[in-house]
Amino acid sequence: MRTAETRRAALQRGAEAEAFVAQELEGDGWTVVARNWRGAGGELDVVVCRGTVLRFVEVKARSEGGDPLDGMTATKQRRLNRAAEAFLSRALVDYDDIAFLVALVWATGEGWAVEWLDDAFDGE
Repeated sequence: MRTAETRRAALQRGAEAEAFVAQELEGDGWTVVARNWRGAGGELDVVVCRGTVLRFVEVKARSEGGDPLDGMTATKQRRLNRAAEAFLSRALVDYDDIAFLVALVWATGEGWAVEWLDDAFDGE
């Protein structure tokens, strides 16, 4: 059973990982459109664009051990798809290339390490 302190630490780690991912993407020329966007029963961690290319970024972070993809269940993917559809229904721009980008993030002694999985899943 997770204690309140453990949950707070996990939330803090997640927020730090999301900030790291947003910063990395901005450094690579992406524009952050939204962070922690909520809609249609789901939350989008980070939404970025570059021209007419849009990525819904799901940040999966672990501090030590464990597979960051453990939480990427079919139910989670359905929620992300619904949230992405809600986001797009309100978008003021037409995007030519839309996909999910999963950022697998691990805490290291020096900070964070990230592995990117572009076009991680297609409406599954």
